[in-house]
Amino acid sequence: MAYDEGVAQRVREALAEVPGVEEKRMFGGLAFMVGGHMACGVVGSELMVRVGPGAYDQALSRAHARPMDFTGRPLRGMVYVGARGLEADRDLTAWVELGVSFAASLPPK
Repeated sequence: MAYDEGVAQRVREALAEVPGVEEKRMFGGLAFMVGGHMACGVVGSELMVRVGPGAYDQALSRAHARPMDFTGRPLRGMVYVGARGLEADRDLTAWVELGVSFAASLPPK
């Protein structure tokens, strides 16, 4: 599956001040790694965000978020955010920051 390059570019801009970000193709899209851990990514026109188990239910309560079910089973701690939930730059940035915060909380690889 291809990913939306426009969304990917907006994520890059949101991550511009974060040190050590790496891009990696995974999940049929593009993932953004922080400290060797996936923080977020783009699959199709959706943003996938690694929020962690502690923030999972709260993330799912937000508009346009749904469980990440890439394998047919929900991956607890990861969500997809639909394109409508990314229209405003502040919304996209807030999701990206949530993913970066969780990835940064993990021990570096």
